[in-house]
Amino acid sequence: MKIDLVKSHKSFGGVVEYYRHNSEVNQSEMAFSVYLPPAIENGPLPVLYWLSGLTCTEDNFMAKAGAQRVAAELGLVIVVPDTSPRGNGLEGEDESYDFGSGAGFYLNATTAGWSNHYNMYDYITQELPAIIESNFNIDPARKSISGHSMGGHGALTIALKNPSEYRSVSAFSPIVAPIEVPWGQKAFSGYLGDDKQLWEVYDATCLVKMAVEKLPLFIDQGGADEFLEEQLKPQLLKQACEVSGYPLNLRIQEGYDHSYFFIASSIEEHLRYHARYLEL
Repeated sequence: MKIDLVKSHKSFGGVVEYYRHNSEVNQSEMAFSVYLPPAIENGPLPVLYWLSGLTCTEDNFMAKAGAQRVAAELGLVIVVPDTSPRGNGLEGEDESYDFGSGAGFYLNATTAGWSNHYNMYDYITQELPAIIESNFNIDPARKSISGHSMGGHGALTIALKNPSEYRSVSAFSPIVAPIEVPWGQKAFSGYLGDDKQLWEVYDATCLVKMAVEKLPLFIDQGGADEFLEEQLKPQLLKQACEVSGYPLNLRIQEGYDHSYFFIASSIEEHLRYHARYLEL
């Protein structure tokens, strides 16, 4: 598949590159960024897929998280897709921050109109890895996944549904129980309709109860997060993991909020966590 380079920036001896391409699964143009560390010349290298949160694009993590220094040291490629297709003329696509543009929720939509374009689950698990592996010096057997907020939801659910595909998974401030919170209820109703059984396959608290292969979960949650009580509810995932015997390391980091200041404060630890599983 043809990809078009939009811009590039040298960073810690490597390069951050931004691309656009036509997506077959989303029938839409899509965008992603990639950090290629200096060791890419000697690869193939492992890759970490980062899924961003509501309103974000392929740029937020690259510009704000401060991940490139450690990624350069480790020899780790980082891929950051946009959070949704855009500009498809769907009714309501651009009317709110938590549905439509910038809010793909990393699922495959089933409702009329949305099902033609909003297939972010297939994009993240199939189309994007195929693009990355065919265009960059990547080891397809060594990949991990992480994300923030809506992207944390995506990282957890994708890893839980595909535990043999990823070496490790982590998340910052994830939406762990979308069925139980306003963000998830709005998105799932719009993308999936009223059948709650369809909702459960994109809910981490439901998926841990059904898991056979148990990929450990590593989650950092800010204790001063403004969305903690209404939208995130990490205690629901903790309870589900305890009942199911699912391995979870949930850390409440006191004083931190929902912003990229929190992510930048702990991203090095997350990258080194993934590096252990990726054999770096």
